[in-house]
Amino acid sequence: MSTETTTKTTTVTAGDTTPRTRMLRVLTAAGGLATVASTFLAWAYSSDFPGNLTVYGYPGGLQVLTLVAGLLVTLFAAAALGVRGTGWLIPAGSTKALRLLAIGAMATTWFTAIAISVELGGLINVEPGGWIAVLASAAPVVTSFLLPDDTRIAPPAKELPSWAEILIVVAAFGLALYVFTYGIDTEYAELFTGYLFTAGLAATALFKSGLIARLSRITAKNRSITLIAAFVAAALFPVTQTNDQYTLVAVNILIFATVALGLNVVVGLAGLLDLGYVAFLGVGAYTAALVSGSTASVLDIQFPFWAAVLAGALASLIFGVVIGAPTLRLRGDYLAIVTLGFGEIFRIAMGNLDGDSGPRVTNGPNGIPNIPDLTILGFNFGEDHTILGQEIGGFANYYFLMLLVTAFVVLVFSRAGNSRIGRAWVAIREDETAATAMGINGFKVKLIAFALGATLAGVAGTVQAHVQYTVVPEQYVFAGPVPPSSAFLLAAVILGGMGTITGPLLGASLLYLIPAKLQFLSDYQLLFFGFALILLMRFRPEGLIADRRKQLEFHETGQLDVPEQRLPPGSVGVSKAEA
Repeated sequence: MSTETTTKTTTVTAGDTTPRTRMLRVLTAAGGLATVASTFLAWAYSSDFPGNLTVYGYPGGLQVLTLVAGLLVTLFAAAALGVRGTGWLIPAGSTKALRLLAIGAMATTWFTAIAISVELGGLINVEPGGWIAVLASAAPVVTSFLLPDDTRIAPPAKELPSWAEILIVVAAFGLALYVFTYGIDTEYAELFTGYLFTAGLAATALFKSGLIARLSRITAKNRSITLIAAFVAAALFPVTQTNDQYTLVAVNILIFATVALGLNVVVGLAGLLDLGYVAFLGVGAYTAALVSGSTASVLDIQFPFWAAVLAGALASLIFGVVIGAPTLRLRGDYLAIVTLGFGEIFRIAMGNLDGDSGPRVTNGPNGIPNIPDLTILGFNFGEDHTILGQEIGGFANYYFLMLLVTAFVVLVFSRAGNSRIGRAWVAIREDETAATAMGINGFKVKLIAFALGATLAGVAGTVQAHVQYTVVPEQYVFAGPVPPSSAFLLAAVILGGMGTITGPLLGASLLYLIPAKLQFLSDYQLLFFGFALILLMRFRPEGLIADRRKQLEFHETGQLDVPEQRLPPGSVGVSKAEA
């Protein structure tokens, strides 16, 4: 091994304990502690700023987020220093995680100071404690970027007893529930913006440190426990709410996420670019509205819920086959243009079936209002109920129903993706010509994907009609201010990670929650999301949560965080001679 290579390797090892490196880590930890201490000072002169940041000795509002970020910086710096009991935090290295956490603390703190000065009328309204916080949060950023990169391949984790792994899984989902609940319960835009800075950069830091990868291996090993814990954590969400306002947001997130999973069958697995997918959601919603006893329905009939679901799914399936059969012989942009046209034709047709421009079926632009609440076995979903001493509101009832629907769609997606037809979809997506040469009937396989995706969207549409009580054509557009729309559904799949289950769920949650919380961005949300997608394509083209195939496709070494020259001999992308 050459001297040059030896020197390069020793500068990035995890055990770099040179005086300079150790001093920088100590200063980073000190900066984190100073950031924590600054949250106990007053940051604003006036209590008019949300959160009342005028109190000494008690963090409030955005100060709590800075406090958490500062604690994380201190904790990871302690792990980098080798403090006993903290090494498990950084199996793949500490420097990148420290940089991200420090940026998160500084971004939240500086945003708060800027918001105080803007909303209260000048920098004079920032208390000396606020300026101390600004300086204290900047210190760890400077010191962490002076640290050498200690990224490494994480060593094998120590074997834990089964009960310990189960406790880890339960604790992880409990923490995830708390973080999600905190974000959805934020009462003002400033707090939610700070939440995005802190939570987003902290999550990225956990990925860079290798902690998420280790947790993933534990959850994969305990798959049954993981599924149960995930479902229980999701089911406990309504219990944490004191009113139905945020529960309704959660219901709409589940609807959006379920439809995104259906689109993931078409786009993520089969590789078919569908720009009019929201129309299938509309087909299911309109079908349910027509057969659910609405006073504005021309059919004047009321199906039980199970029959309405089957009717909505069947109608969407028929539309999927009718649209897919003549168009799926097209590829790429041509298919996208046709599906975009179908989406617009559906919206315009629903607006014209008003009795003047066409037959009276949908009441045109007025839609179908007064859709009654669901009733299943005498249980009225629109009324409050007391279950095990806990009062459950109307939207909480729909939340539980939609949670079951989402679980069903996840099961269908998982089973289909791992089946023979699922492997055929992936083959078609990767190279349709090669797949056809291997004996796969490309047209038939694509039509099945199109029909299945449409059916899943139709199922979600039947619940959406009852949740919103009204179905109108303007809900089903290519791009609009309120998701779900075709553009936002496609963005959710790409942002989260095509071909995965958790990716579209995460992407849909972010793309629905952010506009719901940041109303002032309603006129510019497409601009911001377009900019976010550009950054995603540049820095993480495989999506936030990607499968192994995408990681290998977009990263030559197969390692997201480890440069090629730092891999050990015999690793993917590095020959022993090069090492």
